[in-house]
Amino acid sequence: MTNPMVSIVMSVLNGERFLAEAVESVLNQSFSDLEAIVVNDGSTDRSGEILESIRETDSRLQIIHQENKGLVESLNRACALVRGKYIARLGADDIATRDRMKLQVDFMEKNPEVSVLAGAVEVIDASGKSLYFGSNPIDRDEVKAALVRGECPLWDTTVIMRTDVFQSVGGYRKLAVYSEDYDLFLRMSDHYQLANLATVLGKYRLHSGQVTVRKCKQSAMSGLAAKAAAVLRRNGNPDPLDSVTEITPALLAGLGVSEAAMNDALAKHYLRAIQILCDNGDYPAASEALEDMSQSCKWKESEGRAVGDLHLLWARTNWHKGKYGTSILDFLRAVSVRPVILGRPLKQLFRHFHFSRQTSEVRGSNLAI
Repeated sequence: MTNPMVSIVMSVLNGERFLAEAVESVLNQSFSDLEAIVVNDGSTDRSGEILESIRETDSRLQIIHQENKGLVESLNRACALVRGKYIARLGADDIATRDRMKLQVDFMEKNPEVSVLAGAVEVIDASGKSLYFGSNPIDRDEVKAALVRGECPLWDTTVIMRTDVFQSVGGYRKLAVYSEDYDLFLRMSDHYQLANLATVLGKYRLHSGQVTVRKCKQSAMSGLAAKAAAVLRRNGNPDPLDSVTEITPALLAGLGVSEAAMNDALAKHYLRAIQILCDNGDYPAASEALEDMSQSCKWKESEGRAVGDLHLLWARTNWHKGKYGTSILDFLRAVSVRPVILGRPLKQLFRHFHFSRQTSEVRGSNLAI
């Protein structure tokens, strides 16, 4: 049997609700020279049964059943088995557009200097309803500049990368868990170019099941450590993360990360997680996360935009708890921090109009999902 051009790797933990749709979006690609390797990372729901059922109809699907080891170990195990020239990623709750692999392989074959390629996404909710479109810089220098600033300018669920480059940098690092993609892209960018396509390559799903408070804390610390390590490497120093086993505030301080930077990062990660919980109607979990945040960081001392948005989230959760007076006070606090919040209804109206226009354009471009 000849090796496929692309190996798609996925990891799933209790993802029965969205798993079949995700896997089938891979196997139904217009580009068929591929294999899919899915790690069932200790699921206790029907995820394993769903995978086995799909494999009966398509031998290109390879399944690894294991005890729960976490995302990084699962992805590295899958990537160690790939036979393709390229490794592609997809979240077990996301959907790849039908022509995604074709478009990405065509680009990578024509641009050998690029090691990682991603694209735009259509963000959807748990029911599959379109929310908005997410894009990142197209210019390669802008992609690298964003990485240096501490941003992750590639949607991981749309990424395709060269297998030999992935292997040469040592794959994902467990130390950088929950920011493992950002850390990987930084290490690849030391020697190679990274790029984005403007085309929508997938549907990225936001749902409350993907959020945990533990991820907020670890992701914030891991991202800061990855950024600090990248700065040291660029200055000709050894990678400090090669010799440590845990990322702690003390380690970050030793790498030159200020307490204010740690506080800002933690507040922003909480903000994103709590926003997702609220948008999916899980207000009890959002309220718990807000309480946890209050004990974990000095969020009121963070960057103004984050503080204003977090006050708004307090207002939303308190309103749903029936604490209307407290909710109004929280809203007023948000406005006092960022008066521009009052203009958001108009901004949302414009965004809705712009989104509707984008949706029509995408549907008219024959991007089969």
